Amino acid sequence: MSAALVPRPQCTACLRPLSACICRWVAPTAHAVEVLVLQHPLEVHQAKGSARLLHLSLAHCRLVVGEAFAAPVWPADGKHTLLLYPDSLQDTAPDLRVPPLLPPEWPQAPSCLRLVVLDGTWRKSRKMLYQSPPLQQLPRLALRNLPPSHYRIRKAHGPDQLSTLEATCYALCQLEGGAARFQPLLDGFDGFVEYLEQAGGQRNAQTEKSCPRPGVAGFI
Repeated sequence: MSAALVPRPQCTACLRPLSACICRWVAPTAHAVEVLVLQHPLEVHQAKGSARLLHLSLAHCRLVVGEAFAAPVWPADGKHTLLLYPDSLQDTAPDLRVPPLLPPEWPQAPSCLRLVVLDGTWRKSRKMLYQSPPLQQLPRLALRNLPPSHYRIRKAHGPDQLSTLEATCYALCQLEGGAARFQPLLDGFDGFVEYLEQAGGQRNAQTEKSCPRPGVAGFI
């Protein structure tokens, strides 16, 4: 077998190569609201994705991979399920069901709530919503008064576009209060982002060394 085809040793927790393990930034965090992350298949091996770090850090978090959900993937256990998604009119479509209003009494009992989070780009998450009738039937939670995102390593198309980890933490703060409880996880995310920035800078530097720019004839 060619050496290039030998799989690299993988961390059994974060499922990344040991050389790129993110477990050092895992911050075990207690919370009342159950979290269900629906991850687009193209995000599973995305090195810049934050869902795995979120999943490993939250005490009550489940991660399911898929693009279209014809039936609910959450149990009928009496919990109130809501979708973390903007309530902007820009996300309407002729065949998209208008979501029900979030009952005002639901946030009064965080332990009875289940928050569904879509992990994907804005385009992918919209497609997941359009292709999944059960998601369209859920009341939505929109985030308010957001701080600037620290997710510098992926392109955003608006100031309110956050990483999956940031959005979920701010949603839990909004539903549960106690923002200080989630700060260690956000700090761990900052370390993760800084690591990826440094790794990207090193790769760029190596590329420039191996592929130097041609000189201009006649000048030293």
